[in-house]
Amino acid sequence: MTYKAPVKDMLFNIQHLAQIDQIARMPGFEDAGLETAQAVLEEAAKFNEGVLDPLNSEGDKNPSSFKDGVVTTTAGFKDAFRQFAEGGWQGLQHPAQYGGQGLPKTIGAACIEMVNSANMSFALCPLLSDGAIEALLTAGSDELKATYLDRLVSGEWTGTMNLTEPQAGSDLAMVRSRAEPQPDGSYKVFGTKIFITYGEHDMADNIVHLVLARVVGAPEGVKGISLFVVPKFMVNTDGSLGVRNDVHCVSIEHKMGIKASPTAVLQYGDHGGAVGYIVGQENRGLEYMFIMMNAARYAVGMQGIAIAERAYQKAAQFAKDRVQSRPVDGSISASAPIIHHPDVKRMLMTMRAYTEACRAMASVAAAAYDAAHHHPDADVRKQNASFYEYMVPLVKGYSTEMSLEVTSLGVQVHGGMGFIEETGAAQYYRDAKILTIYEGTTAIQANDLVGRKTARDGGQTPKAIAAKIEETEADLVKNGSADAVAVARRLKAARLAFVDVVNFVAGNTKASPNVVFAGSVPYLMLAGNLMAGWQLARSLLVAQDELARGNDVPFMAAKIITARFYADHLLSKAPGVRDSIVEGFESVTAMALESF
Repeated sequence: MTYKAPVKDMLFNIQHLAQIDQIARMPGFEDAGLETAQAVLEEAAKFNEGVLDPLNSEGDKNPSSFKDGVVTTTAGFKDAFRQFAEGGWQGLQHPAQYGGQGLPKTIGAACIEMVNSANMSFALCPLLSDGAIEALLTAGSDELKATYLDRLVSGEWTGTMNLTEPQAGSDLAMVRSRAEPQPDGSYKVFGTKIFITYGEHDMADNIVHLVLARVVGAPEGVKGISLFVVPKFMVNTDGSLGVRNDVHCVSIEHKMGIKASPTAVLQYGDHGGAVGYIVGQENRGLEYMFIMMNAARYAVGMQGIAIAERAYQKAAQFAKDRVQSRPVDGSISASAPIIHHPDVKRMLMTMRAYTEACRAMASVAAAAYDAAHHHPDADVRKQNASFYEYMVPLVKGYSTEMSLEVTSLGVQVHGGMGFIEETGAAQYYRDAKILTIYEGTTAIQANDLVGRKTARDGGQTPKAIAAKIEETEADLVKNGSADAVAVARRLKAARLAFVDVVNFVAGNTKASPNVVFAGSVPYLMLAGNLMAGWQLARSLLVAQDELARGNDVPFMAAKIITARFYADHLLSKAPGVRDSIVEGFESVTAMALESF
């Protein structure tokens, strides 16, 4: 089955929830209204459906290969990446002064979803380049920007993030790679980095590695980490490529999913030291790397939505085609397509509701990012920055966890055929699993949500969001339709549960950290569930208005049903999650260690 980009749903969110026309009034975005969004999304759909989608299954069956230090990507990937770069897709959201198109994240996010739905393994290469570009824009010297940004933004070169080492997974305090200052202001970098996505490949002329390492004599722990640009090939003063730098791929991993994406082990400095250039100031590397991480974490959340959409499309088509058993209500006297069975509809509705809700949540978060960076009013920028920062761990954590449930349901809808690789449903399940792990596991997102986003300001940010949700409840009650009133009731119950948990987290993190962190992931899941459900509630109100005007009746009617389903079947879980966090923490930590 081929992928069909959900352009109509994306544009609904961009227009009505993210309010693109307001974004288009901000300095720098004057040409980025709904018309532009539609044109860009339709063009992106053509590219992803026509070029990347046909390579997805092939990449799973015939992944990247490694021989004699050289990585060869799946047949077709190199040409597809050339077309991706030539089409300007790498530079979509990046500044025009470096050759980008400077479009809002609100539009770019939808394009990121499409490329990941079409071919997640391929999409990881531009995803990492985006992170490298963000870090250089923020902290790179004028010289580094002049040397690298144009080529990265154009897609002529690609970028990587080098954090993890064999002894240092998520614990970056244990990073041991070292950097020795040189008389000319450069550094010699030594060390081993693992899990480096597209750390070596044949799709671009140069690879720009952003590497965490310790300058000799730096403090121990996270305070002594610096960030360096280490190119695969040195760059001459005229911009041409020079000699090969002392960074080499020694192997690539054999993985459960995203098989076409080469995950490299890189060795720095085996032949005298890899030449690196400091990004920003010494010992502030982690601060700069978090700029990359935040960009990448949001993008990984989009990957979750993307793979869920792909799994839903495949399952829905299979359910319409697969004939098994008579419907339980006797409406058809012979065996019928399985979509007639209530439980199959329940699975498909769960898949659809999760995907649409998370897409809406991510679209609204992207709009907040755009306002945080471009709105002329400083107070509005600050409010939107707080909202976006709160949303990043939810977009990443909740959307990726939901993608596991959705892709698993996708296999289930296929029955035994789903367990057979040729069907294709299993690939989405396998590909989805990494999303809850890389760029910070769900527990790390939850730690961020508890520590930086909730406890630090006494829960002010989430409580301010809860007040906005309460306004939506009032709008639903005022609307008065049966669906709106029912959704309002579920939304209120979820909001009250959320506020209880926020108070619990804010009040106990310092004094009783184990008590709070025992429920940190459930808190993230409750918050994500509420934020996603809130956006579908807003969607319901828009859809009812559009329906009353006779606009796009089938789409709007389906949007109302999806919002009602989400409220009844998914948002309704929130009070129980609240109980497990606020009242169930003791049973998490009570077991003696030797009893495990």
